[in-house]
Amino acid sequence: MALTVGTAGHIDHGKTALVEALTGKNTDRLPEEHERGISIDLGYAPLELPDGTRLSVVDVPGHERFVRTMVAGASGIDLFLLVIDAGEGARPQTHEHLAILRLLGIDHGVVALTKADAVEEEMLELARVEAEELVPGAPVVTTSARTGAGLDELRAALAEVAAGPALHDADGPARLHVDRSFTLRGIGTVATGTLWSGTVGEGDELRLEPRGRTVRVRSVQVHDRPVQRAEAGQRVAVSLPGVERLELRRGDVLVTPGSVRPSFRLDVTLEPLGEIPPRVMLHHGTAETTARVARAGDRFAQLRLSRPVVAVRGDRIVLRAGTTVGGGVVLDPNPARHADLARFDALERGETLVHAPARVDGVWQWSQEWLDELRADLDRAIDGADPLDPGVPVPAAAWAKAVVPHLGLELRGAKLYRPGAVAELSGREQEAAALEAGLGLEPIRIEDAQLARFLEEQGRLVRVGDGFAISPEAYERALAVLSDGITLAQFRDTLGVGRKTAQLYLERFDADGVTRRVGDARVLRRR
Repeated sequence: MALTVGTAGHIDHGKTALVEALTGKNTDRLPEEHERGISIDLGYAPLELPDGTRLSVVDVPGHERFVRTMVAGASGIDLFLLVIDAGEGARPQTHEHLAILRLLGIDHGVVALTKADAVEEEMLELARVEAEELVPGAPVVTTSARTGAGLDELRAALAEVAAGPALHDADGPARLHVDRSFTLRGIGTVATGTLWSGTVGEGDELRLEPRGRTVRVRSVQVHDRPVQRAEAGQRVAVSLPGVERLELRRGDVLVTPGSVRPSFRLDVTLEPLGEIPPRVMLHHGTAETTARVARAGDRFAQLRLSRPVVAVRGDRIVLRAGTTVGGGVVLDPNPARHADLARFDALERGETLVHAPARVDGVWQWSQEWLDELRADLDRAIDGADPLDPGVPVPAAAWAKAVVPHLGLELRGAKLYRPGAVAELSGREQEAAALEAGLGLEPIRIEDAQLARFLEEQGRLVRVGDGFAISPEAYERALAVLSDGITLAQFRDTLGVGRKTAQLYLERFDADGVTRRVGDARVLRRR
């Protein structure tokens, strides 16, 4: 069973030193972290336990300025390793980190009392009592990263906690929340994160959301070791050919195509820690975005987001406004805009209320409100489309085939158009006339491919090669000199053009089905 354990605790309580003592790996990788002696970003290491269990360790920063980073690291972990300095006891970030773990539903873990070699036995016992009261039921282990004392006991305690029930859906669709991306020479762009559900393997096609891009996995690693397929719960690195590093960022999600949909709204059950203000910072997975809280009674709210997130029902969220003010559980990841208390009650009871497309008994269903929103979005996109081609691409989603017939738009190829819409020059008549005036026997380059396509459809030019065009009269003249078995050299001399130009003509004739190449000659397909 693949599991991830995340550290938590106040700054300078020894989280990184303890992880290094346990794993042999220093998780501070940034120069600034070594210079300042504190963790700033997330760190990762593998941990082998005595029973053979292999855990992935996520080491988080403890400084209050980096709590947002801590939340990103804690999302997706299964077990906590709460670190408390035996000489200092619980401090502000100890309490805030513990509150975040509880909001994220991470109930199982171990408390490590660190720097035990630097305190008297009486102080150590007081720290133990405090830890047991702070986290009832969790094993408390006294340790020293400097001397190695208690490390074996800590490994044993982690193994015992890790032996609990499976926490991940290995059979569900893949969902990997990206927490880091970088480029390696010879490999390309690599994305890392904890695999929340499903599996990922070499050759898999995934969807990068909320960017809406399809990507293919070239290779998969788990803690620097190549694997055929990574399982839910593991720390995973996937290489993505054709993707630039700047096209990926923390907060993006790699998912099975068609399994989830980005959303600007979430219906949630609230779990407040105090007063939740009208505007908060939402943390979900490794993503964060500002959100407006539209309350519905005391227990529910719709969160309206400035950037979309990729969530599913049952996901947990954290809300911050300077400090952590609460959290919640997602009831509907794609709701209509509403504040209907009865709808929230029905969602909490487990009733299926469809807004965005969802498969119900194998059939796609959606609400009229959602369909109206989609049509309005497409209308705005069509309004901004090039008059030379006044259409927009069909939505790249699994539900598209079922939804498109209900949009009142015409499907032509891979694009949607308003009924009866035709291409127009729309003020570009002079530009088109000037282009036509320059056409002749010799191909000229045309930079505007859309304009060239429009004029060809109007019979006003013929495109040849990549970005070149000739006049229709030149095409007909060249067509007239063709003969069965003509060679490139013969065609060139008869037409009176250069070799490159002759090649462009013949390739166009091949494409049009007029000729086909046999050795060095062209054979007529039709006259």
